[in-house]
Amino acid sequence: MTTIKDVAKRAGVAVSTASYALNGINKVSAATVEKVNKAAAELNYKKSGFASDLKRSKTNTIALILSDLSGPYFSELIKGVQEVTASNGFDLIACSSVGGDKSTASKFLKEKRVDGAIVLAHNISADLINSSARKDFPIIVLDRDVDNPNVVHVEVDNRKGAYEATEYMIQKGHSSIAYVSGPMNSHDNEERFQGYLSALEHNNLSYQSRWKISGDFTREGGYRATKMLLAQQNMPEAVFYANDEMAIGGLQAFSEKKVRVPEDISMVGFDDIQLSEYVQPPLTTVRQPKYEAGALAVHLIFQMLDGEDVDRTYNLGTEFVERLSVK
Repeated sequence: MTTIKDVAKRAGVAVSTASYALNGINKVSAATVEKVNKAAAELNYKKSGFASDLKRSKTNTIALILSDLSGPYFSELIKGVQEVTASNGFDLIACSSVGGDKSTASKFLKEKRVDGAIVLAHNISADLINSSARKDFPIIVLDRDVDNPNVVHVEVDNRKGAYEATEYMIQKGHSSIAYVSGPMNSHDNEERFQGYLSALEHNNLSYQSRWKISGDFTREGGYRATKMLLAQQNMPEAVFYANDEMAIGGLQAFSEKKVRVPEDISMVGFDDIQLSEYVQPPLTTVRQPKYEAGALAVHLIFQMLDGEDVDRTYNLGTEFVERLSVK
């Protein structure tokens, strides 16, 4: 078993220097950190989450790593994970991925401080997930596909849901439809954008890049993106927001400028968060099975920990929800 002494010897540094470098302690230069990390990778060194442990023991804990713990989308997902985890006698740690691969959350992957992990965080790299997953440490990803036998992909059919939302607006007579986007590095966002493009193409409508504006999946981002649409003056007839949070921000921006929804402009969201039913007007949206995705993800982890074979990909359907934000 490779030890930190082996890494230090390969890198040509003291053991304490290697420890500082591997633990991200700012007492060594960037060049030294790079040299130590290279040596660790060459030796396939895996740091233990607990210094006293020479052998990883079972923790009866699952980690849920999310890009945002506060968003309303995540509450049902967390509930699904929590209930299945508890019913199996395990604990759940939900943590934010702020900081990406250098976040505190990433340590649960790097150091195997839990028995398995569920990741819905576009800023946690596929490289980190790949290097962390192994037979006795299964990882479920909810926002991408990672080519690794110990990583399972649970995905909602974002492309079909976005296609149906865009097609609905087109069938209502709207020929110019903007797209307010989530983060560019989000797999879910890209799938929704491709569904939107497919609906335009199927109906012989042209895509206009000036009507694709990033809102970063946040309410504030949707507000800012809508303000940018308004500033262009030549407004589209409808807007597809890649999630409900951004759409609610858009409603506020339209209200401030006395633009009426749906009389002056139509809009559709995605997710069907609880608040979308209670805003004015109630938001037409795409419902995805948030609770079911979380419950399935953790259920798969328990199957894998028991040595059972599972499929590498699971695809869940969406449901279009017609309310009053489209004319």
